Amino acid sequence: MEEEADTGVPSRVERKALQKAKILQRETERKIFRLVGKVLKKPESGRSEEEAAVLLLHRGTVEELCKRQVRRNVLKRKQEEVFDEADELRSKVRRLAVAVKQAKHLVVYTGAGISTAASIPDYRGPNGVWTLLQKGRSISSSDLSKAEPTLTHMCVRMLHKEKLLQHVVSQNCDGLHLRSGLPRHALSELHGNMFIEVCTSCSPVKEYVRLFDVTERTSLHRHMTGRRCSHCGSELRDTIVHFGERGTLEQPLNWKGAAEAAETADVILCLGTSLKVLKKYACLWCMNKPASKRPKLYIVNLQWTPKDDLAALKINGKCDDVMRLLMDELNIQVPGYDRAKDPVFSLAVPLRQEEVDSHTREVIARLDVQEDCVPDSGEQAEEATAVQGGWFGRGYGKGRRKKKKKKDG
Repeated sequence: MEEEADTGVPSRVERKALQKAKILQRETERKIFRLVGKVLKKPESGRSEEEAAVLLLHRGTVEELCKRQVRRNVLKRKQEEVFDEADELRSKVRRLAVAVKQAKHLVVYTGAGISTAASIPDYRGPNGVWTLLQKGRSISSSDLSKAEPTLTHMCVRMLHKEKLLQHVVSQNCDGLHLRSGLPRHALSELHGNMFIEVCTSCSPVKEYVRLFDVTERTSLHRHMTGRRCSHCGSELRDTIVHFGERGTLEQPLNWKGAAEAAETADVILCLGTSLKVLKKYACLWCMNKPASKRPKLYIVNLQWTPKDDLAALKINGKCDDVMRLLMDELNIQVPGYDRAKDPVFSLAVPLRQEEVDSHTREVIARLDVQEDCVPDSGEQAEEATAVQGGWFGRGYGKGRRKKKKKKDG
């Protein structure tokens, strides 16, 4: 024991005593926080002398709890959905129409908010995936391949067709931009496409577009789909970039196209994205340029975004409502989605005979053959839709666990 003291290393008994003291200190702090919090909930006039004395004694705790409440209130305000009045909305859309007409190089950034009209939930809205998981609620399970391009998808496609829009940068994995008819060279799907699997062993990378969600068996850091390349026999992988991963595939991510578009853009229109992820990609915001030479930013979103203060215009409205008004201002007719003209059918690579049973997902079918693709029994249909897509909502739990570990440490 004396030798341990001489070397400056605490003994086992001392270490245990120190650990116990820390535990008792944390427990005491928790009790004080609970006591002070209980007193602060009462109106000032309703507090007893003893309770007032408690607040005076623990001023530091009072300040900390007040700061926490301010942060909670700010966060709550940021999560609230705000709608512009009808007249204000029209006025803002007219300003946006002028910007679109005058733009020499318009780029559109899209997020989950443009697909909510297709019954695909967003992430940070009141009923978004992250919002529900944060509250400890489960998210509904559905086959997202049933979704079809929304009015906003079709408007974006028409803006490109009319040569008013040069490039689209999307965070969405639902493949709806591609299915709307937007050319692939004008599209960067930064987080992948649920209909595309690839062989990275082939050079160049061989791509397989499918008529079903290929991510059924995949998840964070586990991307193999179970099917094999018809050329080299290697296992195929999905193209999804989960939270915490770095996308390296050239297509469909098309980072080169996104960076080049951002570099030459004079106007950026953000549709239905919270920008909490996109803001981290410096190459999309020309941060190396002086502020006066960066593209003008226009945002359409119901909630706060971290780029609001930098925007030339923030429109608080649903994407479909805003885009409908915009296309009226631009006098552009927008055709509805026509499944018969969906490009996915011409791009799709059919499964080989031995791969037909490699998935349980619903297959997108042309209207004229749709009846042949209905499962024989209700039980089969229920089984097919009960499994959730491998990419949807993944990565949240792991991120939460990491944060918790850091906090505890």
